[in-house]
Amino acid sequence: MFRKLFITLTLLALTACSVPASSSTPGGLPVVATTSLIGDVARQIGGDSVSVSVLLPPGTDPHSYEPRPQDVAILTDADLVLVNGFDLEETLEPLFENAVKVIVVSDGIEALPFEGKHEGEDEHSLDPHVWQDPNNVIVWAHNIADAFAQADPAHAEQYAANAEAYIAELTALDAWIIAQVARIPQANRKIVTDHTAFGYFTARYGFEQVGAVIPSLSSGASPSAQELAALEDAIRSSGVKAIFVGSTVSPDLSRRVADDTGVRLVMLHTGSLSGPGGGAESYLEFMRYNVNAMVEALR
Repeated sequence: MFRKLFITLTLLALTACSVPASSSTPGGLPVVATTSLIGDVARQIGGDSVSVSVLLPPGTDPHSYEPRPQDVAILTDADLVLVNGFDLEETLEPLFENAVKVIVVSDGIEALPFEGKHEGEDEHSLDPHVWQDPNNVIVWAHNIADAFAQADPAHAEQYAANAEAYIAELTALDAWIIAQVARIPQANRKIVTDHTAFGYFTARYGFEQVGAVIPSLSSGASPSAQELAALEDAIRSSGVKAIFVGSTVSPDLSRRVADDTGVRLVMLHTGSLSGPGGGAESYLEFMRYNVNAMVEALR
């Protein structure tokens, strides 16, 4: 409690000398999204009628992000703040106390359970990485369109039409992923990741999560020597072909496990879009990049 109060008061004190991040569209309904993934979906639905600012820069790990003074200024000017929920933005929660209206875009998604193993995780945590299944992003689209329409009724029809068009793209993306995954032999649909960020993806598309280098929902946890040894045994016995590592976390530990077991190390995008030229500058590109990389590694 003291830490949250300290962060909030410190940031408020520094607001006067901070500079807000740039927005997607000058004017329009002022909206803040916590992650670049949510920000992209908001821009698809809002179009020219919404000005979207994103708190976490591209390439930032949402699990380890620490608020900056300018984040307070961004939130102060926003009519809506779009958050993922399921404790993904835990470090940002002190800032939301001053927000006008916070919209949990994942509201209505049936979250997958995760049995917490590390300090700081509840015994029965919920997996926040809902965006790994495009069908969950369809829920985001509905929630965002509804929130925009309530805040800006004059453009409600535009938001609804944009959402409908974007949902059609998400539906096509889901069908494309199913077709691409079908190219991977069933015996090869076994994955190991840096942390447990692919639960929704594996559940939707029929993969087996053999293990994770960090058996935690957060990339900031640390595995024990016993956990790493057990994982390496599982990789060898299960015939896992690759370890997939998110671009926002250090690959050092995963590289050690890959070297020990003789499997490939493959970089993916997990919690953030890429910067310009990175191949994952929108949510649709983000998913296509990851699926193409997985198919190439596991075929």
